[in-house]
Amino acid sequence: MGFELPDLPEGWTYSSLESCCKKGSITYGIVQPGKPTVDGVPTLRVNNFRETHLDLSEVMCVSDEIEARYSRTRLKGGEVLLTIVGSVGQVAVAPAETAGFNVARAIAVLDPVESLDAEWVALCLRSPLSQHLLGSRANTTVQTTINLKDLRALPIPVPPASERHAIARMVGSIDKRIGLLRETNTTLETIAQALFKSWFVDFDPVRAKMEGRAPEGMDEATAALFPDALKESGVPIGWTRGRVGDLMRLHKGSINPATRADEVFQHFSLPAFDDGAMPVLELGSAIKSNKTSVPTDAILVSKLNPRFPRIWIPSDVRDNAICSTEFLPMIPTELSTQAFNYCLASSPAFTEKLEQLVTGTSSSHQRVKPDSMLVLESVIPPLNAVIAFDEVALPILDAVKNNRYRIQVLADLRDTLLPRLISGKLRLPQRSRFVPELIA
Repeated sequence: MGFELPDLPEGWTYSSLESCCKKGSITYGIVQPGKPTVDGVPTLRVNNFRETHLDLSEVMCVSDEIEARYSRTRLKGGEVLLTIVGSVGQVAVAPAETAGFNVARAIAVLDPVESLDAEWVALCLRSPLSQHLLGSRANTTVQTTINLKDLRALPIPVPPASERHAIARMVGSIDKRIGLLRETNTTLETIAQALFKSWFVDFDPVRAKMEGRAPEGMDEATAALFPDALKESGVPIGWTRGRVGDLMRLHKGSINPATRADEVFQHFSLPAFDDGAMPVLELGSAIKSNKTSVPTDAILVSKLNPRFPRIWIPSDVRDNAICSTEFLPMIPTELSTQAFNYCLASSPAFTEKLEQLVTGTSSSHQRVKPDSMLVLESVIPPLNAVIAFDEVALPILDAVKNNRYRIQVLADLRDTLLPRLISGKLRLPQRSRFVPELIA
């Protein structure tokens, strides 16, 4: 590649990525996948990458006939995957359950030699040095693309096996803890959504009373907030049908942070939705355009597709919280609360309605207009029922928020340690126990 590399400790060497992988294994996947099929071969794309892992919840399938022409990149599990077109530089190790999958043209498949673990190669590719070297040589004429020739020539630091394994174990333990916290948050969010659906969509407490049963999972005071009959329209007696605009409204406060250079702003941008990442703290002078202020009781709704629908409760919002124009900051009316609006806007029934409001023909121009969202029909429960829901839901959502902070702390720790460990500037003691204690 022609560059000056940092010095390595004694006993460490640089090897080209090509020499670290099995012969001919550094290649890309299916160039023209054709129309997605239902029963074809699962094929990973760039949108399946989530930081250091793969999200397999929505995997495109291509026909067996097309996939058969690309057996070179058919996965066995354990390969290193790297995005090389578009959002380049994302890395993941293919888990065992991807055996038999294939990948799209935008993904390179690397099969390390037996003597070198995939986890080590993945860590090296994630390091700032590799990311910089690949990024500096990427072709940006049409779409950012990493050339396979440059990829194969990429230098990989190779320490003795004992040190490689120790570093991989340590970073892997942090990644694993982050993954567990994300799984916990998914479970907590599911619990909050199930409670919302039970109370305000299926009206389970009302139906229980109609059948002469005590509503499950609530005390008498809470149960008393629900009537014992439904109207012909299917809404509980005493409740009404209205519009989403009765429960929330669009906040319209504009700030120009560039005129307040000495102040730090909590900036919500699209990456804040990915893997529960926290918003970025930026100086006002670093932000070059007007932004929308975010009140402490707002929820943020992404108006972009295909990132849509994504709903966000701004965690621990400060006075100087702002958001990019991709977001709609929605604040509660006197009939609602932040937690209720969050669960409403992120409920499957509501997001299905939102999908139908998307305008625009291409993904880069598809939007959801705020006015269209606010006129959607919604049940309007009494405020006391909404407040009772908050008493149960808020501790759940607070736990989600706290876990996000823990994820951010661990991610920052990992990202700080990784370049030092990969370069040998930070050496792990033989029996280091501080990381397991730190991430417990």
